[in-house]
Amino acid sequence: MEVLNKDNKLIKDRINTLIKALSNGVYEREETIRLCLLAALSGESVFLLGPPGIAKSYIAKKLIQAFNNASFFDYLMTKFSTPEEVFGPLSIQDLKKNGSYIRLTDGYLPTSDVVFLDEIWKAGPAILNTLLTVVNERTFKNGQQISPIPMRLLITASNELPEAGSGLEALYDRMLIRILINPIQEKKNFKAMVLGETKSVDIPVELTIKRDEFELWQSEIKNVQLSDALFDKVYQLKLQIEKTSKQGDMYVSDRRWKKSIHLLKACAYFNGRNEINPLDLLILQNCLWNDLASRQNINSLIEKFSITMIFDQQKADNELAQSEIFLQKANTDMLKQLNTKVSIKRKRLKEWFSLEIKNAKYYTINNKPNMIKLVLLQANPSVSETQEGDSECVYVDGEELAKKIRKGKCDIYGYINRHIKLSPLQFEVDAKQQLMIKDITQRNINVCIVKDITEQLQDSDHWKKDAESAKNNLNIANKSLNQSRAQFHSALPHNFIDDKLLIQIDKHLQNSLNKLDLMKKSTEINTQRIINIAKYFE
Repeated sequence: MEVLNKDNKLIKDRINTLIKALSNGVYEREETIRLCLLAALSGESVFLLGPPGIAKSYIAKKLIQAFNNASFFDYLMTKFSTPEEVFGPLSIQDLKKNGSYIRLTDGYLPTSDVVFLDEIWKAGPAILNTLLTVVNERTFKNGQQISPIPMRLLITASNELPEAGSGLEALYDRMLIRILINPIQEKKNFKAMVLGETKSVDIPVELTIKRDEFELWQSEIKNVQLSDALFDKVYQLKLQIEKTSKQGDMYVSDRRWKKSIHLLKACAYFNGRNEINPLDLLILQNCLWNDLASRQNINSLIEKFSITMIFDQQKADNELAQSEIFLQKANTDMLKQLNTKVSIKRKRLKEWFSLEIKNAKYYTINNKPNMIKLVLLQANPSVSETQEGDSECVYVDGEELAKKIRKGKCDIYGYINRHIKLSPLQFEVDAKQQLMIKDITQRNINVCIVKDITEQLQDSDHWKKDAESAKNNLNIANKSLNQSRAQFHSALPHNFIDDKLLIQIDKHLQNSLNKLDLMKKSTEINTQRIINIAKYFE
């Protein structure tokens, strides 16, 4: 994947190092750190959902360390909170002198780079309405003056979701990245946390993001491309979500989709690319859920999407399926035309199988006359322990076979592939009255007696065509899967995607390649059998 410029790889490595530094001493929160940093780097907002006491505010305070000479503001909302406590107190001097309502904003939200607002849904309408404008426009109206604010990241948090019909939907929709945080699970991490075994380390100054480079990055993010092919995947995902949604529980606004695409561009940029990679789409699982039920549905849907469609895996799977269809058709048509059948004869109370050999072509093998040739219509490991390798045909005494098979099965000696040594062979009649020979695994192999008449192979061109189509589909699937895997690995390592999901995708791609290799070996043997069938009748 082509990079934006020679320094972009350095940006990717720098962001990766910064994530690790920010995550130091914060147990089981690296994914949250990654996503919060991505939100900050793309100018988006984050909502953290989780019970009290699980380091939500600590995460926000860690994020301020990512920026050089940045200011931080945090506030715990209550139903009694006032705008003055968030946006700054009114200036008594300006009120007395000019009658102007001017706020003293130094040290408050309007002058801060990173903002953390805990228990956000407890804030009153006066705060929430102003906050909505701040998030939308990144400006603050102070008296008659509208000024831009330096806020790069807004993190809101709560131990609950906004109630339906509470009027909080508009603000909640602006919280693009939504993260569920649970208490620490791993024993070793819990021990380190309660005993304070790991101390937080200050971020090196050279890693911190300066304001001028931050602004440069924002302009360059806009140049990241979304290909038509990848847009189609986003649209397919949108349709799947809408199809799965019940009574609007998985509703995603047009605004959220638009902001999500901008986030994907940032995700690609800070991974050293000038085009969104399919892997970046996995970030959307943190953007599209509304409640815990829809979160589970979105996660399941995107995980399935990632291992079946995101790298066109479905295309390869379809080609594999089509290859199986062509090969099955070729085999079915060939067996229908060539497979030797026996009839049932009845006389009084007796019943036996009758094998017709009067039109069979006779051969003399090793000075033995009256030998008929039976072509094996399926690949096999061998039909006798005495001869290794694929058995293409056998020669047996025709009259002896016709006599012994009357009971439905028999053992008989014959020659395999014109080998001079006699080998024991097992024949039987199956439930469809087809003559079969057993291979060394006791699998039934269809056979055809070679006749003097030539119409046996009159449809062989159709079988060959289907067999060739099966091979072609396998080649297309192979090319598609290798392209998918190359595209996947070109996006690694990824700064913002959870490793567990990456492992799932890689495992599925590898399983598909393993399945393809097995099919190629099997199909090659079976298609060659069909393509070369005419020479076995010579």
